[in-house]
Amino acid sequence: MGSRTALVEDLMERFPHVPREAVFKEDLLRGGVAFDSSALSDNEDGEVKPKSYFIFSFDHGTLPELGEAALRRPPEEIILTGGPYDLRRTVVSVRVNPSSPYRVAADDEGLLGLYLDGRRIADVGVPPMPEYYRHTLSNGKSVMEVAPTIQWGYLIYLTVFRVCQYFGAKEECQYCDINHNWRQHKAAGRPYTGVKDVEEVLEALEIIDRYDTQKASTAYTLTGGAITKTVAGRDEADFYGHYAKAIEERFPGRWIGKVVAQALPKADVQRFKDYGVQIYHPNYEVWDRRLFELYCPGKERYVGRDEWHRRILDSADVFGPRNVIPNFVAGVEMARPHGFTTVDEAIASTTEGLRFFMSHGITPRFTTWCPEPTTPLGKANPQGAPLEYHIRLLEAYRATMDDFGLSSPPGYGPPGPGRAVFSVSSFMDSLPAEEDDTRETDAVRTSQDREPGGSSVRARA
Repeated sequence: MGSRTALVEDLMERFPHVPREAVFKEDLLRGGVAFDSSALSDNEDGEVKPKSYFIFSFDHGTLPELGEAALRRPPEEIILTGGPYDLRRTVVSVRVNPSSPYRVAADDEGLLGLYLDGRRIADVGVPPMPEYYRHTLSNGKSVMEVAPTIQWGYLIYLTVFRVCQYFGAKEECQYCDINHNWRQHKAAGRPYTGVKDVEEVLEALEIIDRYDTQKASTAYTLTGGAITKTVAGRDEADFYGHYAKAIEERFPGRWIGKVVAQALPKADVQRFKDYGVQIYHPNYEVWDRRLFELYCPGKERYVGRDEWHRRILDSADVFGPRNVIPNFVAGVEMARPHGFTTVDEAIASTTEGLRFFMSHGITPRFTTWCPEPTTPLGKANPQGAPLEYHIRLLEAYRATMDDFGLSSPPGYGPPGPGRAVFSVSSFMDSLPAEEDDTRETDAVRTSQDREPGGSSVRARA
């Protein structure tokens, strides 16, 4: 293939059942996008919601390497529509790569577009600055720092512990830059709270609840680094759980409560449930046994792959299979030097994992791997996994769900191309739209009809 355009069009032709929107979205997520100065935000003083760096960097360069994009942040997400491929509304998480063949820039009329190989391929919409971002906490901290929102305002992302106790080469997951992201923001003098005080979180949520008059924010996720000992005198279940308890007591039923944590023993998982958590994400990261041991050395050392999987199945007894949604990092299966060398092998392995969990009624989801350059796998694989892998994964994912009679998992907004808001992979874009989008869980509602829209906007002068 002589150009990225030729590669993308070839894959759209070869896999016609995968929405073309998902093909572009996966390519942007795996390889990043460059931003012209006309497409950058004015940080928290402008009209565009800026990138919050809510847990990982999700960039293809360190802050010093991003140039003006490190000083004037790009938008949190972009929406693609129209263009020569007639794209339906597609929400994409921003991953900055100054050398990407994709570029967001304004045209002669000041309207933003996405350009590939120099050709405009889509109109670009950017998220408006939400009213709640314009207000600060009583201590002067910004809502964006304490409780940023992603997925076009659907999800409040509460990274309440911004470092991980799996530390160093012998424990850190080999694709994860959570600890480096903490260090680079502190080095740049940016506010980046390590452990968020529960009262700060509640105050930020009060501001969101007051000014989110459309009730677009529908869920919150509690997450952060793994806790192998304690934080503030609390073990992992109690540390993350006590935030959920406080939120549910202050705002009963306002949001879908989700927690991303390690695969914990059943008694600890029950504590999450008792605290008011509705959805549990015990991420299994990568399916293959050898790759799990190599890429997740801390998780292998402290828990072990087999025990991790047993705990995931046990947690379904507590939350119900539908509300246990483990994530995996799609693409690391093919990372050199240890990963699979062919797409066929990688897809076969990942599908084996999908079938294992889906046969128990548990529906995993995935994040498209962004090879951050400060991680071992990012350094060795700056191009990430082949785009073909990501497209075939979408095909395999949907086919496996169909085999086991499963539908889209709760807490992710509506499925379907043109409707999905989940921004860090295309799995929701690739699933069929459903007639009843209120089916999130028995006690959960959706904000499908209340989400803010996005359209191409005139760039700043």
